[in-house]
Amino acid sequence: MFIAAGIYNIAWGLFATADPQWLFRFAGMPPLNHPQIYACLGMVVGLYGILYLEVARVPERGWLLAAVGLVGKVLGPIGMAVLIFQGTWPLRSAILCLTNDLIWWIPFALYLRDSWKPFRESLGK
Repeated sequence: MFIAAGIYNIAWGLFATADPQWLFRFAGMPPLNHPQIYACLGMVVGLYGILYLEVARVPERGWLLAAVGLVGKVLGPIGMAVLIFQGTWPLRSAILCLTNDLIWWIPFALYLRDSWKPFRESLGK
């Protein structure tokens, strides 16, 4: 699962960097004045992908990385919901959270639940 998350994030990051206006075209929003900001977001998402690959490589030491990832995957949709409910962004823009965040909640949460006790025990060493 973390291999899939890693590959997905790296691919998404590369795509967002190469075409930082895609979401705005898709959602019918005006283009960004500074698309470099969205391209930078793509870079950050891609770097998360490298961290997810590390969790897949060494799952017994990935709890903290996965926890930070899940927090981002929860906070992102909260921010998006605020933008949508305020009318700042259209509902179509929520595709961003569906593919980048919501589909990963259950697998990340299951991993964190299953690895919590070993993570806690490793802190006591």
